[in-house]
Amino acid sequence: MPDIFVASLRNRVRAMNTLWERAVSDMTLDQINHHERAGVLPIAFSLSHFIRAQDQSMSGLLLREPDVWQSGGWASKVGVTVDRLGREESVDEMEQLQFADLEAWKAYQAEVIARTDSALDALTAETLAEIVIPQLPPNMQNIFCAMVIGPGAPLRKLDVIECFVYQHGLRHMGEIEHGRALVGLGGMTS
Repeated sequence: MPDIFVASLRNRVRAMNTLWERAVSDMTLDQINHHERAGVLPIAFSLSHFIRAQDQSMSGLLLREPDVWQSGGWASKVGVTVDRLGREESVDEMEQLQFADLEAWKAYQAEVIARTDSALDALTAETLAEIVIPQLPPNMQNIFCAMVIGPGAPLRKLDVIECFVYQHGLRHMGEIEHGRALVGLGGMTS
């Protein structure tokens, strides 16, 4: 894997995380917790779901360390009303997710992004090729990453960063930008 690819991956993840930082920089707690209507998830869900997924992916799968959310007791600091990731929970349950403390959320998000940046600095082509698990478990066979790596293929550190962090983050950033529009804010890029 050429150095240019590793550099590109670092740059893409960092650019995406800049959007996540911009997304919360001018929002109020009321905007983040805004619930448009039944069946529509609040911005708080998209923030929590993706940043916690990035935390789990980078901490657990890539670094083999405890995640920041659990080890830092962030659920109580942020005051989330639903302390679940939202991958297997219903929309009805997850649309109830709200934050009590926006500054605590921003501190948690900054810590996750800093950990990701540090891990990106250490990336090499050899590291990215390392197998994390020989095959996705049955409950993950219908996720986007399963389509990317193919049936029966191993999950490599490259896939963790590419699928669970970068592509996943961009997908949910679209939700954030749409949610921002619903509460009267603009997007983060032109």
